[in-house]
Amino acid sequence: MDNIYFLILVALGILAIADLVVGVSNDAVNFLNSAIGSKAISFKTIMIVASIGIACGAIFSSGLMEVARKGIFNPGEFYFDEIMFIFMAVMITDILLLDFFNTLGMPTSTTVSIVFNLLGAAVAMAILKIADVNGNFSDVVNYINTDKAIQIIVGILSSVVIAFTIGAFVQWVSRVLLSYHFQKKAKWVGAVFAGIALSAISYFILLKGIKGTPFANQTYNFIGGITIKEFLETEIYTVGLVNFVFWALLSYILIQFAKVNVYKVIIGVGTFALALAFAGNDLVNFIGVPIAAWQSYEAWTASGVAASEFSMEVLSTKVETPTLLLFLSGMIMVATLWLSKKARYVADTEINLSREGEAKEKFQPNFLSRGLVRFSINLSTWVSSAVPASIQSKVNKRFEKPTVNLSKDKVLQLPAFDMIRASVNLMVAGILISIATSYKLPLSTTYVTFMVAMGTSLADRAWGAESAVYRVAGVLNVIAGWFSTAIIAFIASGVILALISFGKGAAIAILLFAATLLLVRNYISYNKKSKEIKVEDRLRRAESSSIQGVIEETATNIANVVKRSNKIYSNSINGLAKQALDSLKKNKKQGNKLASEIEDLREHTFYFIKNLEEAHIGASNFYINIMGYLTDMSQSLEYIGKVSHNHVQNNHKKLKYNQIKELKEIDNKLEEIFNSTQKAFEEKSFEQIGAILDSKQELYDLVSQKIDIQVSRTRTEESSPKNTTLYFSLLLETRDLITAMMNLLEQYYREHDSSVEPATIEIK
Repeated sequence: MDNIYFLILVALGILAIADLVVGVSNDAVNFLNSAIGSKAISFKTIMIVASIGIACGAIFSSGLMEVARKGIFNPGEFYFDEIMFIFMAVMITDILLLDFFNTLGMPTSTTVSIVFNLLGAAVAMAILKIADVNGNFSDVVNYINTDKAIQIIVGILSSVVIAFTIGAFVQWVSRVLLSYHFQKKAKWVGAVFAGIALSAISYFILLKGIKGTPFANQTYNFIGGITIKEFLETEIYTVGLVNFVFWALLSYILIQFAKVNVYKVIIGVGTFALALAFAGNDLVNFIGVPIAAWQSYEAWTASGVAASEFSMEVLSTKVETPTLLLFLSGMIMVATLWLSKKARYVADTEINLSREGEAKEKFQPNFLSRGLVRFSINLSTWVSSAVPASIQSKVNKRFEKPTVNLSKDKVLQLPAFDMIRASVNLMVAGILISIATSYKLPLSTTYVTFMVAMGTSLADRAWGAESAVYRVAGVLNVIAGWFSTAIIAFIASGVILALISFGKGAAIAILLFAATLLLVRNYISYNKKSKEIKVEDRLRRAESSSIQGVIEETATNIANVVKRSNKIYSNSINGLAKQALDSLKKNKKQGNKLASEIEDLREHTFYFIKNLEEAHIGASNFYINIMGYLTDMSQSLEYIGKVSHNHVQNNHKKLKYNQIKELKEIDNKLEEIFNSTQKAFEEKSFEQIGAILDSKQELYDLVSQKIDIQVSRTRTEESSPKNTTLYFSLLLETRDLITAMMNLLEQYYREHDSSVEPATIEIK
């Protein structure tokens, strides 16, 4: 039986590596986003700076493992076997939970995850112990370090509101003082801003980095006989003032004589600082539990006492973590940072929510986001009425952005925000985490960095009327995810602990196997999702400025739409014939995807028209008409896919043999038309369209004939209302599909002129 604990220890070691990987994938968003979003520094440089910060933070994090050992529960109340089961339940739950959020691309807090996993598992074990001796369940509080647990929870939740508010305030003040034309300001202005930012960030680095060094607790006479750590925590204003003077003077010299962009320096140093803090603070979230388990195992083997009788009071004492383990952990974190695609996927969520102007909106509005935006607009209107117009005008000028006419694709390639906002994000996050550390207040680095970024976005007017409801919905979704992390972690770890407690080794083996399967499944699912659709099937936006240019450029799009329309329509009919629910479900998704892509093209219309010259204004009418016909086609296909899937899913009567036969007849005829159309557009041989248009009436007559037959059939032999409704719906939507496609073909056939050279827009 004793071997089981060694095997648990080995399993925890492997889980620690896996937890480091999934943890870094989620938390990389904390320190990478400001640098990536501003594009102030090359991506390679950002990664190198962050890697150095992580390596330093990991090595300096010794002594920060107390949360896993005694921060949440009272270890003296548990025996060795119980502690090992608690740790195993915590690690399994933590990995699965973090990987789930990574796969969704949602940033969550590894601190909250580990805290509530420990709390849930400890409470579950305490309940089992009390139930075993028929005790009073109110005694659970004796097993939990309630004061510390409440302090951690309150600190984490309050940091959300504080970070958002202070981030918004500092960004608003910074923008009013510096405007969007900060590069043109006097050199001393940039030096003062850099002095404030770099002094805050460097204090943060000193406070975070000094903890794990060998001389952290040594006293020095030149600072009054106290430790460096105590000096930094007590002499905040002195250190801050000296720091500010040093950095302001250095920044001025760099600007004046070396022509250095100090905003890039701020972003680089800030990225290093947050990476250092992440590794120093959050390393405990990934390896704290396995290290506590290893130290417990060493103490137990040395004691010679039975596992069920050895008290874990030993965890109440402070034990240094070997530097080698910290170094190896740091290397795994650095490797994950470079290799993990999920880290960049999670980062995209926050960057897009912070983006200036247009973004690929990931979240859909809900009643709460609409209500908050409406309330904010009304509040803004009320405040504006109380502020003199002259002051409003001056403030508004500070927020005027440089205008650049670009296509939507190129807008999305611009930095998500400027270097001022990136600097404020890093500076405020650093200050808040430093203050919390100096006052020994627990917080989540994810919550702080995310909410600071959202606060600065709001204050910087990045959330306009076009995007506010989507961005607010995104923020609410992320916050809801944070709360669900806590609830799921608490419940899931408690359930897994109960299973392990009853099933012992067998339960652990089954749970580890199940966890591995889920991780592999999530990995495969993520890879499949990230590939989206094949490159050749993606729809491309037009950049041309004349009708002939648009015709040439959109030919590939039309060929793709026709090819996919053919497949979606045929799959709907074949799925109905075979009652293939899975096939119809996939086909329905393909219809939705096509409609979504065409909708994305329609949103590009504004940029297309904006970039047109007066001489080529006719191209806009052509483009708008084409988008309208494509939308009509996609809506018909989407509806056909939906009603076909719903009919089979609801187990309604199958279509009759004759009905299927008639639909296949239409499908075969349509397939001929689709294939001919696809060929004409792929070869850009628009003269072939005339022959296709000649079959227009034949198609209409075929559909009308089938409608007449079904009317007659309904009056004499049809007995299923659902069946009849479906059949008529399919025929009517097929007719609409044919109409839209023929209108599209007529537009191309009418406007194409092979003698005219296509003109394109020149993007400067």
